[in-house]
Amino acid sequence: MNGFLYASTVLLWGTTWIAIHFQLGEVPVLVSAFYRFAIAGLLFLPALMLLRRVQATNLRDHGFFLLQGCCLFSLNFICFYTASQYIVSGLISVVSSAAILFNALNNRLLWKERPERSVYLAALLGIAGLVLLFRDAITGGALDRNTALGLGLSVLGTYFFSLGNMVSVRHSKRGLKPWTSNAYAMIYGALILLAGVLATGTEWKLDTSPLYLGSLLYLAIPGSILGFTAYLSLVGRIGANRAAYATVLFPIVALSLSAWFEGYRWTSASFAGLLLVLLGNTVSLGGFNAIGRWRLRLRREKIPL
Repeated sequence: MNGFLYASTVLLWGTTWIAIHFQLGEVPVLVSAFYRFAIAGLLFLPALMLLRRVQATNLRDHGFFLLQGCCLFSLNFICFYTASQYIVSGLISVVSSAAILFNALNNRLLWKERPERSVYLAALLGIAGLVLLFRDAITGGALDRNTALGLGLSVLGTYFFSLGNMVSVRHSKRGLKPWTSNAYAMIYGALILLAGVLATGTEWKLDTSPLYLGSLLYLAIPGSILGFTAYLSLVGRIGANRAAYATVLFPIVALSLSAWFEGYRWTSASFAGLLLVLLGNTVSLGGFNAIGRWRLRLRREKIPL
């Protein structure tokens, strides 16, 4: 089950980057993000109520749902959408892989959980691999004010994402399922975005082109409802540290789509980066420990290797 959730998260979120790219244009960032989570929340919560899958919650739970909506379904996406106006989406994906390190730090600070050493090794391998994968994007231009602003927003958005992971850990300890917390948090996230639109006097616009509407629906349903439910289910099952490694893998999917749609060319450096990311994935998921246990069992049973 963990493998299915992991693969689902990587594939769904890996394909949302190109959909976010299609959202940029005449519709303001705040409005596009509001459309996304308003659609997701207004579809998800009533569906769960109809199926009688919504768990009983209290006022304190809703306070944390509001906090989750701030971190996972509004503020982080404001940062990412805005950053994409200054730097390429591939570079934002590289920065977002820092969620592993942020999760390890926040788990230590908030939940007093000491991360395994393999988490740090996996993070270093994954980030090094992504630097190689996106070397041209990183070194292709001068670090001007716009680039620095894009990088800063990407880091801030990633930290918001990590804080949202910590809220999800709280929900898991409380026994709340991801579909319940996500449904409410998406509604709260949409309301926060609505407040932002009204407070800033942002103009309401809607692009009626098939590309914009199609990408919007994809972001709302597979990207938000299915993707976040799969990911936060994984957080509850294997912990925020290991689940966050999906944020290192999904840029590879985005890069593959870029090769198909945008003519990205693989190089020796990008292949080396891919190998490093896969190696980090093995370390993160305990692959080497599993191999070691298998070898030990064979020795105990005196089975020749």
